[in-house]
Amino acid sequence: MAESKTFGYARVSTAYQNADRQIKELLDAGVPERNIFIDKESGRDFNRDQYQLLFQLLREGDVVFIPSIDRLGRNYTEISRQWAAITQDKKADIVILDMAELLDTRKRDKTLTEQFISDIVVKLLSYIAEIERRDIRERQRQGIELAKARGVYRGRKPVEIDKEKFEKVYGEVMRGERTNKYAMKVLGLKNNTYYKAVKEFKTRTGRWA
Repeated sequence: MAESKTFGYARVSTAYQNADRQIKELLDAGVPERNIFIDKESGRDFNRDQYQLLFQLLREGDVVFIPSIDRLGRNYTEISRQWAAITQDKKADIVILDMAELLDTRKRDKTLTEQFISDIVVKLLSYIAEIERRDIRERQRQGIELAKARGVYRGRKPVEIDKEKFEKVYGEVMRGERTNKYAMKVLGLKNNTYYKAVKEFKTRTGRWA
């Protein structure tokens, strides 16, 4: 078996946040900087570029360090699935740094009781992470409703798209020269915004319909 590798995973919810504190924790844990993967996306699911790349690279015996369970994600069901995918399917290990005494799958000599407690902790923390995500969304909704009632809500600023650049890159996509994921990255657009722009472009021009 190839020599095992050490990886780190960090996540912040938006591009405006930074992951410096998490990166420092991972470096302090001994993770090489080149092996740290960082996503700047919501934790509602696992459709994140850097996480998916990390998952593909994992091999048996590798170890993934994560600062806390909510950095892995904020979806109760998906956290449980990904935990199993890494530890059972990939046969790699996970260490949650802020709860390493309980959540460190490298400890193979755990008693049945210790393993049972560890499993409960994972499920409990993932449940709490999802509840927090729902609470944040509810507070945002209430804030918007109050702002609307006061007549001060303006909504999100529309995303400005460079139409010339969009047409060039999307043309490359339609000719099979580039992928949609590449186009989204070059244009700096999220999935929904990109495909909305594609639909509007096709309707407006009739090209590549």
